[in-house]
Amino acid sequence: MNNNELIENINKLRTEKNAVILAHYYQTGDIQDVADYVGDSLALAQWAAGTKADIIVVCGVHFMGETAKILCPSKTVLVPDISAGCSLADSCPAVEFAAFVAANPGHTVISYVNTTAAVKAITDIVVTSTNARQIVESLPPDAPIIFGPDRNLGNYINSITGRKMKLWDGACHVHEQFSLEKIIALKSLHPEALIIAHPECKQPIINISDYVGSTSALLNYTVASPALRFIVATESGVIHEMQKRSPQKEFIPAPPNDSTCACNECSFMRLNTLEKLYKCLRDEAPRIEVDEETGRRAIRPIERMLELSSRLGL
Repeated sequence: MNNNELIENINKLRTEKNAVILAHYYQTGDIQDVADYVGDSLALAQWAAGTKADIIVVCGVHFMGETAKILCPSKTVLVPDISAGCSLADSCPAVEFAAFVAANPGHTVISYVNTTAAVKAITDIVVTSTNARQIVESLPPDAPIIFGPDRNLGNYINSITGRKMKLWDGACHVHEQFSLEKIIALKSLHPEALIIAHPECKQPIINISDYVGSTSALLNYTVASPALRFIVATESGVIHEMQKRSPQKEFIPAPPNDSTCACNECSFMRLNTLEKLYKCLRDEAPRIEVDEETGRRAIRPIERMLELSSRLGL
């Protein structure tokens, strides 16, 4: 079955089954183009919470499907490839994180959305890169905070807010791989290009960047900026939407340390394909399941995030 036939069948099944397809910006361009909604983790959670569809297909990674299932326990939640995990979520095992929390009593526990349902269940507030700074700043200045699992994002928030959050030592394998030396060399070839970076990048990358922001913030920045060339230090899938919105501009993926691999692409995100999307709609599998007790505990910090985001205008 070619791509046109796959898309035709996906559209047919989507209508017949009252399904909605949500895709993250880090998916391949063909999946982004067929999705009903394309966004970052905050947007996906907001759309999942508000949908009237019977079936939610999350074209992303496992924790995104879990988040949708926690918010919509009565709905069928599917992912095209059940093995699409997340290195950042994997870096924070729930048992070890629970011990870390227990060893630091009296702290508000803030967890990045890139975590398992079990970690969210021992969290006070979930955040995304879009709202993390504002939610941290909404807490009293002297509030002791645990932030996990991304140490780079936590360090970035500490640096711009003056907070001293205790950080879990986790990281995203994609954002860890960008090469400072190669980005500087690329900048020397294109001195007019602006360097834009996700706050999951290491501090030296942040330090040389012209703009730092979440996936959606980077996208919006490239639309609003008069610059015509950008060096993009985040997962390269978002360049598809950047190019669609600003076809007259050039977007250069920031190079990784290892020039022999596509390390600026998330291998887990790339497990999803149009064919797998078609099959998961056809078979209504693989399904995301979250046990009732974990879901009951995990929904509270997610709902708190959504409430705070709404209050803060995010």
